[in-house]
Amino acid sequence: MNKLLIVGTVAFDAIETPFAKTDKILGGAATYIGLSASYFNLQSAIVSVVGDDFPQEYLDLLTARNIDISGIEVVKGGKTFFWSGRYHNDLNSRDTLDTQLNVLADFQPKVPQNFKDSDVVMLGNLHPLVQSSVLDQMNTQPKLVVLDTMNFWMDCALPELLDVIKRVDVITINDEEARQLSGEYSLVKAAGKIHTMGPKYVVIKKGEHGALLFHKKEVFFAPALPLEEVFDPTGAGDTFAGGFSGFITQSENISFENMKNAIIYGSNLASFCVEKFGTERMIGLDKEEVLSRLKQFKSLTQFDIEL
Repeated sequence: MNKLLIVGTVAFDAIETPFAKTDKILGGAATYIGLSASYFNLQSAIVSVVGDDFPQEYLDLLTARNIDISGIEVVKGGKTFFWSGRYHNDLNSRDTLDTQLNVLADFQPKVPQNFKDSDVVMLGNLHPLVQSSVLDQMNTQPKLVVLDTMNFWMDCALPELLDVIKRVDVITINDEEARQLSGEYSLVKAAGKIHTMGPKYVVIKKGEHGALLFHKKEVFFAPALPLEEVFDPTGAGDTFAGGFSGFITQSENISFENMKNAIIYGSNLASFCVEKFGTERMIGLDKEEVLSRLKQFKSLTQFDIEL
């Protein structure tokens, strides 16, 4: 089986939406990416850090999904990264109530020896220096490196972010972040500017309005599946990234045409993530549900037209 290396946070989240609120629950970019990618036929490993307050049952949950956790460092006496947020009524915007870096503040990633030859590396949202450090540890050049980032790093670590962006093949960001990074309002122009920074492929996520894939002069748009109810959007972007990178890893095909399929698989899995709080829906999801909804995506986007 092909190998996918996932780097990112494994964390606690406390979430408040217009419908309900939670105390500390399982969260973190790498968690969502790993759970999403586990629906594909591949070997995966997570590189992250937690404190000794992180429950063993959460680690067992990842192991049960055939995710290698030997790269997750457990710091004795340390506290796990914690994020708390409140979503507005439209669920498209949120306020961060609390961020506690804890053990993440001094995180030095260590890639497991048997994943230093991974086919695909998925760099989840983290400090750009941590992302670069992971690439420095690889023994062989991955077939594809995918990077996710956010406006926080554009504000406080832009030079380091631009350095790591030069080294990746695909960047996934939302529309607001694409505009900030490029200085362009038009997403077509923004993608063109970001191409010049290094990535061959630019994925711009637009939440409930789908996702765009840019490669040179080619553009592909994937809609988001219209859902009766969106309960909690936390982790949807990371779940999308896990579906995208997981499908690419399984298929061994990094062509633009195949990335269109990867975008659909990512969007499909993300549509499940938002239906319950945190990781709850992804944990209970089965492959038959995934396949059934893929068929919905196909009927949503396929049509014949006379020209």
